[in-house]
Amino acid sequence: MRLHHKAIAAAASSLLLALTACSGGGEDAKGEKLNRDELAAKAEYNPQPRANVKDGGTFTEALRTVPDNLNALHADANTDTVELWKLYNPQLQYLSEDGRTSWNKNYVTDVSDEVSGGNRVVTYTINDKAEFNDGTPIDWRAFEALWKASNGKSKKYAPALTEGFSLITSVKPGKNDKQAVVTYDGPWLWWESQFKWLMHPDATKDATAFNTAYTKSSHGEWGAGPFRVKKLAPGGTTAVFERNPHWWGEPSKLDRIVVRAMEYSAQINAFRNGEIDAVQAHSAEDLAQIKGMKNIETRRAADLSVAFMHVNASSPKLRDPDVRKAVQLGVDRATLQKVRYDGMNWEAGLPGMITLYPFQKGYRDLYAELGGGYDPEQAKKLLDEAGWTVGDGGVREKDGKRLELLFPVIGDAPYDKNVSVALQAMLKEIGVDLKLDHRNSQAYADTYTKQDYDVFLMNWGTLAPDENFFYFCYFYCSDTGYTDQRTVDTYAPKVQEIGRTTDKQKAVDAFIKTEKEILGTWQVLPMYNAPKIWAVKKGLANFGADLFFFGPQADIGWQKAA
Repeated sequence: MRLHHKAIAAAASSLLLALTACSGGGEDAKGEKLNRDELAAKAEYNPQPRANVKDGGTFTEALRTVPDNLNALHADANTDTVELWKLYNPQLQYLSEDGRTSWNKNYVTDVSDEVSGGNRVVTYTINDKAEFNDGTPIDWRAFEALWKASNGKSKKYAPALTEGFSLITSVKPGKNDKQAVVTYDGPWLWWESQFKWLMHPDATKDATAFNTAYTKSSHGEWGAGPFRVKKLAPGGTTAVFERNPHWWGEPSKLDRIVVRAMEYSAQINAFRNGEIDAVQAHSAEDLAQIKGMKNIETRRAADLSVAFMHVNASSPKLRDPDVRKAVQLGVDRATLQKVRYDGMNWEAGLPGMITLYPFQKGYRDLYAELGGGYDPEQAKKLLDEAGWTVGDGGVREKDGKRLELLFPVIGDAPYDKNVSVALQAMLKEIGVDLKLDHRNSQAYADTYTKQDYDVFLMNWGTLAPDENFFYFCYFYCSDTGYTDQRTVDTYAPKVQEIGRTTDKQKAVDAFIKTEKEILGTWQVLPMYNAPKIWAVKKGLANFGADLFFFGPQADIGWQKAA
């Protein structure tokens, strides 16, 4: 076993050196340079008015999974859940390319807010025609039901987040049932991010319905929108959405949308074979496979996400903050970014916070300010001082236990495997034995929700420019977040107090100050930002690398010939 372990470490080191020598951005990188700041200034999704889009046709895309739980507002929800949910459930908001909010008048004809007696009061006037597919009116009760399921007062419900909802004191009808009046305890500045979606009241009538109903069915009858479910089963392989005859707004341009579940490696082949109409290119290998294809185009923009590493403070070997800091100082993020985007000619500095992207106003490199960065000698010193001494095979030991850390690798993407092997080699240098555990994409939800890991790489993405302030406690200081309960108890009250601030800039400054304190507990390490590159069949309209843009699903389709 010891000889085999040394052989793996040697192979990992060789791979790391090889990838570092030829990775993206160097002399060997080919093609157009991808600069993060330039990509953040544009969106490429072929925006077209409805008059330029054909009536009819099918659009076929792919996701990694059809999740076992299709409730996008549940704690188990992931990106795939949200993408499917958006296709058949009420969405109250649109966003422009630069992130300005507008309201979907098919659902709400007017939204107004005021601060009265120090409390934010938001009034939603609901479209008289709006109803769920089963004929239930969409009225103030849908707002009330979502609030009660998400405010955290009942521990039986497992909502994706309680932020904002916990500050609401009442949801009542206004001049009639088609008007919802939402009152907050305090001025809550981020109220616009609150009711982006609605749920059918039957889905929230009790905790059992909210937590489990969408694990048995997609409940298309609870949906509302230009598309309805034709085929969608939790854990399935294919989903089909068709034009909804119950929709009161402008009809969808497409007859149907088909979503197929497949690993990333299969998606590129499916695109090449004409089985799907669009695919995200995640690596230089992906780009090479689509190069030269006819009747396609690539669309590029900055991706609104940051990869981060969670160093799990709930794990017995990582409860000491100095050990967590040592692990982070042993990570050469610049090299891992090169490994991850090898050959893509990607230019981007390393992120230093989660709540703002480097191209946004107010961004600061908080991680550097804290003294974070690659420093293996300091990492070794911290581990020495924490009592972890170098033992057999170079792995540190304490109280008869080796410093072995579990690192799940989700899916079969080659670049993820390369990053994991490179990270394993880096941590080996400071005496940490990183145990790689390869799991399929379906295992992601359990891995994340049960925190079945010591160290884990994940991606955090948002839709609106300041949405991370709305989700701040969901990420950093909630039971479902990435800090341990002691941190939750320390910082959640601070965030609640920030939520009562009336000056938005002061609130932002307070959030950034609090984020710096939390990053100083060494549980979250911002890793790198990504480019978003879509390869699509020519003529696909209103879809692609869209920055903040989110428009009517009914307008996606195939452009008419010029």
